[in-house]
Amino acid sequence: MDMTDNELLPVKLKGVGDSLRVTLDPTQPMELLKKELGKLFERLKHLAINARVIIDPGEQGEHEALIHELGLYLKESFSVGWVTGPPQKKSEEEERVRTRDVAHSFEHHRSDVLFLSGRVRSGQKVHARKHLVILGDVNPGAEIAAGGDIMVMGRLHGSASAGQPANEEAIVLALDFRPSLLQIGNMVAAGSLTAKGERPEFAHIKDGQLIVDDYLSLNPFSKIPWPKTR
Repeated sequence: MDMTDNELLPVKLKGVGDSLRVTLDPTQPMELLKKELGKLFERLKHLAINARVIIDPGEQGEHEALIHELGLYLKESFSVGWVTGPPQKKSEEEERVRTRDVAHSFEHHRSDVLFLSGRVRSGQKVHARKHLVILGDVNPGAEIAAGGDIMVMGRLHGSASAGQPANEEAIVLALDFRPSLLQIGNMVAAGSLTAKGERPEFAHIKDGQLIVDDYLSLNPFSKIPWPKTR
């Protein structure tokens, strides 16, 4: 096959850093894309297992559904680990902040985190101006609140209010996630919210709904290509 033939392929694969990058033509039929993907990944054999795959359908249009379906196909057929779309281009402001953070290496960054260790007992209330981290349990009847994220490195059985008063990008994470009441921004949920209760879980707002997901499976911050302040 000459170079001209290779350029006409609807699906191409190459290694980029610790990932496999797939570029494809989104105008082609789904079955053809899966067939061509299968040919490429069959050659990888065991190297595809738990691999991180980036599917790049180009810059034209929205392709979330295409990436999702091809991701399921690769996971079911070749046991790849993660499938994502291409990183979004950063705005000038985001790039400026990234450049500043990298230049300073975070050495002089002032923390906005309230970091506590120990058990928060029933009747106790803890409020953090921004983020809150607790190394311990939050008992039923205890109340914790934060202006940003909440992370409980233990059991969360009391009430938790993150993103107060109106930050809907905040999350609530716990190793044992069973809050009696949960709030993010202005959205409130009560009752049994846990997804499985066997692994670290986190609550977040997506499409206007407060949902709970497995933290390790979804890995919500894995798409960020460099550390940045939150």
